[in-house]
Amino acid sequence: MRDTSASAPGRVNLIGEHTDYQEGFVLPCAVPQRTEATVRRRDDRQVHAVSAEMPDAIDFDLGREYKQGGWGDYIQGLTWILGQRGFALDGFDLTLASSVPLGSGLSSSAALEVATLRALRELFSLQLTDIEIARLAQRAEVDFVGAPVGIMDQMASSLAGERDALFLDTRTLQFERIPLPRTLELVIINSEIAHQHAGGDYVTRRRESEEAARVLGVQYLRDVPSTELDRLDALPPVLMRRARHIVTENARVLEAAAALRNADLPTLGRLFDASHASMRDDYQVSIHEVDVLVELALQQTGVYGARLTGGGFGGAIVVAAAAGYSHAVATGTATAYELKTGRQASILLPRT
Repeated sequence: MRDTSASAPGRVNLIGEHTDYQEGFVLPCAVPQRTEATVRRRDDRQVHAVSAEMPDAIDFDLGREYKQGGWGDYIQGLTWILGQRGFALDGFDLTLASSVPLGSGLSSSAALEVATLRALRELFSLQLTDIEIARLAQRAEVDFVGAPVGIMDQMASSLAGERDALFLDTRTLQFERIPLPRTLELVIINSEIAHQHAGGDYVTRRRESEEAARVLGVQYLRDVPSTELDRLDALPPVLMRRARHIVTENARVLEAAAALRNADLPTLGRLFDASHASMRDDYQVSIHEVDVLVELALQQTGVYGARLTGGGFGGAIVVAAAAGYSHAVATGTATAYELKTGRQASILLPRT
């Protein structure tokens, strides 16, 4: 039996954090780091999965998936959701290899999901579009794994390019690919403090945002325009700050998309900085080490702006730098970070 392989990238979110589960706007792009999935059909109903990045193999029977609390839940979630939607599978062997760092905020889980679904689509001739793959991957992560994520990560992994920003309306799934200006270089630096979405503070923030929407009488905070921030004064202080982040972040995404179209990098940098301040102070998803990384990046020559990227509580920052400056910005920031914190950051972009 022949092997079938497919891959999918991680993503960096330029701006638009914690807006997707409130049906808002996001602006991610793909990163060079990818996950590759290789599958081979079996003559039984069993799935055997191994990952170069994980110590243990996973074995389970199709139709008998159950949550175990490990990385294999992502694979079981995919076969479970495919079964729920009426897609017929045979057993298969799956081998995974990934260069997307775990817990970095670059969505290693979405890269795994999309790569695996792409490989299964080819192996079993499944009639799935790229958008349907993203939808299935998100439902597997939410309904089976138990991570209450929005659709951004899976849409970015399925549709985004490395030199295009994917301007996405997560309510309608309408999207526009906006080419990154040639005068812009992105820098991504991982704090090496891992995060996870399946529990803890990420879940709390989502619940707080949902409660804020309920009190305001809207289904989603996307429905509160930034011109009506005074409506948030009716909320308890914590919920007011959570709602203010999402409402203003949606507005920043719209401004950032326009700035990219116009190659207006000073405006893009200002929006990066405002987004980070909002995530730090209103949504309270940043941590000290990430704040230090952002501060040090802003001290480098050629930097327009810097912010935490991803769900927070660790992970990476993304920096908007002028063309020709990205390598110096990355090494200067990482060196200063180690001197100040005693921790070693890893440079994910530019690739060395």
